[in-house]
Amino acid sequence: MSKPTIVLVHGAWADASSWNPVATELQSQGFTVLAPTNLLRSVAIDAPYISSFLAQRTEGPVVLVGHSYGGFVIANAATENVKSLVFVDAFIPDEGEFVFQILGGSGSAFDIPDPSVVFDIGGYPGSPEGDAEAFLKPDTVHTSFAQDLPEADRWLIAAGQRPITLAANTTPSGPPAWKNLPSWAVIGTEDKVIPPATQRSMAERAGATISEAPGSHVSMVSHPQVTIDAILAAAA
Repeated sequence: MSKPTIVLVHGAWADASSWNPVATELQSQGFTVLAPTNLLRSVAIDAPYISSFLAQRTEGPVVLVGHSYGGFVIANAATENVKSLVFVDAFIPDEGEFVFQILGGSGSAFDIPDPSVVFDIGGYPGSPEGDAEAFLKPDTVHTSFAQDLPEADRWLIAAGQRPITLAANTTPSGPPAWKNLPSWAVIGTEDKVIPPATQRSMAERAGATISEAPGSHVSMVSHPQVTIDAILAAAA
């Protein structure tokens, strides 16, 4: 039996390199691994892009994996050949939910009255009226986003982060694929972006097989084996 293709969808303030520890191990085990760009514009843009990528770049069964906001995207992007979903420190939305709504009252480091404390906000060319991009302040990276990584790695995240639009955080989800597909969820127990209790409630609602990593919001970097094991279970 041929191995499924593993497609890794990164989240906000990241790029495909956030999957490097996971991808390297899966490739060493003979899996085809693809890590497309997540445009971070809104689910109405990002999910069709990932669906198009899947249609053109994969053949046969796919395990679709999403980190953080990437979970929001994969829940809306699964094509017919996607056989299972893996959510890593991720949003697992139901229809009509949006990111800021899910984080509201959760205790997230980002659920605060003044967003400028944690974000640097900037406009971008061609943006819809009122939209802007949010970057993480360096202090936010160090204390709330990747607090368990070495300092040099945290500075690299701050330098290379890809911003997410405000619109991406306020656009509601469509009908989620987890209602029809087996799902796995990795919960970072030290996650300050999507608190563990919030992750767990979404994962339980989705009927996901849950595992825990003793890590931050980027537990797939700090404790990659937990994510690797979940993907291998989904692939099986």
